[in-house]
Amino acid sequence: MADNTDIEWTDATWNVVTGCAVVSPGCTNCYAMKLAGRRLQHHPSRAGLTRPSKAGPVWTGEVRFNEQWLDQPLRWKRPRRIFVAAHGDLFHEAVPDEVLDEVFAIMALCPQHTFQVLTKRSKRMREYLRDPNTPFRVADMATVVGRHLPDGHPGWQRGNWRASPIIGCTQPANWPLTNVWIGVSVEDQTRADERIPDLLATPTAIRFVSAEPLLGPVDFLAFQEGIPGNEWLTWLDGIDWIIVGGESGPDARPMHPDWARSIRDQCAAAGTAFFFKQWGEWAPQVGAVDGWNIDDNPEISRFDHRDWEGGHWGEPYRPMWCDEVDDDTVSRIGKSRAGRLLDGVEHNAMPEVAR
Repeated sequence: MADNTDIEWTDATWNVVTGCAVVSPGCTNCYAMKLAGRRLQHHPSRAGLTRPSKAGPVWTGEVRFNEQWLDQPLRWKRPRRIFVAAHGDLFHEAVPDEVLDEVFAIMALCPQHTFQVLTKRSKRMREYLRDPNTPFRVADMATVVGRHLPDGHPGWQRGNWRASPIIGCTQPANWPLTNVWIGVSVEDQTRADERIPDLLATPTAIRFVSAEPLLGPVDFLAFQEGIPGNEWLTWLDGIDWIIVGGESGPDARPMHPDWARSIRDQCAAAGTAFFFKQWGEWAPQVGAVDGWNIDDNPEISRFDHRDWEGGHWGEPYRPMWCDEVDDDTVSRIGKSRAGRLLDGVEHNAMPEVAR
């Protein structure tokens, strides 16, 4: 739980659920998993959620509902973008629907905030948010909580709810909640093919994709069946925002510059908001060092380099000085030095929300 964060595309994190399980290659070097097994291993919200292994801490698959933090967004008056369950997965199979109902009820009661929910469990996400009973359960939960809010609280106004002529109870008038963005995490084409169709089938105000860590190229121009009269649509017709980033940390895997450029260009062609978060540990090859803020001396050879050959990254090596920059070579210079400029441009686009 933090009312501030270093994550560039959000303002705060809300770790109402912590813990997870490794489900795909993007999970291998999960920062939250390493943090839970090391610096936070004795914290009540993380204790016992990882087990040691030769590669470091690994999620056990247990998740924890941190009920003591459930009402935190209600007490934040200044509007924030809030990353939900940054150290877990809200739609993990071990999170009961009752907990999801409580979390969405709090989000319904906080129209001043924007909540960003990111998941790798796209099927569970789709099933929960498409269930016709979900908005009524959420409304019932919000009604219970709302009765305890102080007078004048922005989340408890009669205009926020409406009666259902069929079921006879109430649901949020703005369902799907206009202040909740739903996204999926994809690291390569395989995971994109698995998760993006579920995202496109999920009702939400904003759909987004986090391609971080980007471990391979992703074609977002794949076609899907459309509505009658418009038989074919591309994925980007239904995606509002794409975040791209390379991996950081001691075991980080490189991102090829062309993978990031391709997604940037696809977004530009489709009018989709594009956010370049970081290069991560590895950046396009360091040849002439002027652009990377590295001392101009022969010790540049201490930095590892890797070449893209035959469809994969070769073993690290340490050459002496090089004069030319080759896009098929990356250099390990660290996250802070690598920065977040893509071809000299900082990309910070955010999606536009129609209220």
